[in-house]
Amino acid sequence: MSESAPIEPGAGLVNDLPLFPLDMVLFPGAVLGLKIFEARYLDLMSECMRSGGPFGVIGLRKGTEAGPGNVQLEDVGTLAHIDELDAEQTGILHTRCHGGQRFRLAGAASQRSNGLWSAPVSLIADDPPRAPGPAVTATVAALEEAIQKLEQHDQLPFAPPYRLDDAGWVANRWCELLPISRSAKQKLMALDDPVIRLSLVDGYLRDKKIIVG
Repeated sequence: MSESAPIEPGAGLVNDLPLFPLDMVLFPGAVLGLKIFEARYLDLMSECMRSGGPFGVIGLRKGTEAGPGNVQLEDVGTLAHIDELDAEQTGILHTRCHGGQRFRLAGAASQRSNGLWSAPVSLIADDPPRAPGPAVTATVAALEEAIQKLEQHDQLPFAPPYRLDDAGWVANRWCELLPISRSAKQKLMALDDPVIRLSLVDGYLRDKKIIVG
């Protein structure tokens, strides 16, 4: 079995990234909790802990990862870096990860002998720092208020620092909170321009009367 390896900042191509297909979208900067019990994913956690490397979270476009039939993966996913790993029971791991760089499949995904998916990927550069424009001031303020309310109930799906002066960060956090489809979240996550991503979020919030003004 191939071993994952630490990914150096600025790396362009990763030849064999282990993948964890999920029916959800992981955004850069998000917090992801997983309960691991399948043997192949227990192997994956051990592999990543030994090497210090991340794994890739990628969406399922078609099929179910654990089921029979034709499985199709999305083209763009996000690196997941393990922050905490806890083995409360034999054969079950609880892990807390955070979303890192996005990546794009650079070739066909395949399954290793233990059933784990992997693929060559090209890394996508982090969103460039862009200040939210005056037109989205209400959207930024509404996120700040939402953060305060969620913190009071210990329900925050992302961790500090809170970069409310960064358009990409604000857009990503709203994308996690909004009750939109997985396919819509996938399209937003894959957008290259963080300002456009935030503008689309702002339009949704106004259309649904979540913010006014």
